[in-house]
Amino acid sequence: MFGVGWGANQFSPLLLAYQIHRGVSETTADALFGVYALGLIPALLIVGPISDRRGRRTSVLAAGVVSLLASLALIAGNHALGLLYLGRFLAGLASGAAFAAGTAWVKELSGPPHDPAAGEQAGARRSAIALSAGFGLGPLVAGLIAQWAPDPLSAAYLPHLVVIALALAVVLTAPETVGDADGGRRPSVPASVRHMRFRLIVAPIAPWVFLAPSVSFAVLPGLVTHSTAGFRVGFAALIAGVTLGVGILIQPVARRLDGTPGVRGVVAGLAAISAALLLGALAANTHEWLLVVPAAILFGAGYGLCLVSGLLEVQRLAPPDELASITAIFYALTYLGFAAPIVLAELERFAVAATLLLGAIALAMLTALTAIVAQARYPAVAARSLT
Repeated sequence: MFGVGWGANQFSPLLLAYQIHRGVSETTADALFGVYALGLIPALLIVGPISDRRGRRTSVLAAGVVSLLASLALIAGNHALGLLYLGRFLAGLASGAAFAAGTAWVKELSGPPHDPAAGEQAGARRSAIALSAGFGLGPLVAGLIAQWAPDPLSAAYLPHLVVIALALAVVLTAPETVGDADGGRRPSVPASVRHMRFRLIVAPIAPWVFLAPSVSFAVLPGLVTHSTAGFRVGFAALIAGVTLGVGILIQPVARRLDGTPGVRGVVAGLAAISAALLLGALAANTHEWLLVVPAAILFGAGYGLCLVSGLLEVQRLAPPDELASITAIFYALTYLGFAAPIVLAELERFAVAATLLLGAIALAMLTALTAIVAQARYPAVAARSLT
């Protein structure tokens, strides 16, 4: 999950680099950012259920290989736009294959008989940390290389090739957790999805998970380029690193907030995102890069809180034979948030960026209110045994 997360997000700070070095338009850059989801969401919804029936290792290994191929396509795409689209699509496929099966696999390995000392929340915490660490280090390293290295749009992807090769070697040693007896047919839609807590809490908060970092490092740096001239790519890389770094550091707080079932983590995450959006609106008006840094910190906090809270809620709702399937649906919904930069770019035809970011605050507050009402009407289910 760390290696595939690195490969998935290493492209984000390079959007500015392609505009600077290759003359790629802002519209094309947004399309390259968004094509990732075209591969990711179908792979999530297909591979998650397959791993519930056939096993985790095969799905995760295949994801690692595709992630490696994606970086090779991006290197080859230095002078061929079509290969850049292919590389981003393959990165999406790899992410979809890895994240649902990988999250379920980590959960199953975080308990008896593999890790008897692990607590009920260990699986969600470990998978979220692995994913967030990859998401954070990938763009940080790639962006800093692109800022200073020769041939930046090829060199930026080389560290990922090493990371994913090492990750594949590690995966080969991990025990399978789905036995042959688990290979029967399953309903195409897991029953857990019909639970009202999934519909009213998990589904509404999911898009905010990745809306937060996508706005942080794909939108905000572009609003302050006048004050970061000469360091635009490096600044975007640092903002990505700060966002995801805070997303990791905040996760113990998320675990404590959700130590008992509830929506405290969700509400805290949405509050942090709302504060970040307010700072982003101010940055859009003033073009001041100093406002982007605290906004990135708050976006990272909101991302980490919403991700862990959502995963914990999913793991409370899902029986073992639906775990990867419902996790896949959760992740598919989270990745709707990656469309935020494209949506904002289109809506700027009708309103300025500051107004749009302020409007997003109202949506975040409405989502929090929905979760609070749902918590009162549909109390949390007891945590399930997943081993």
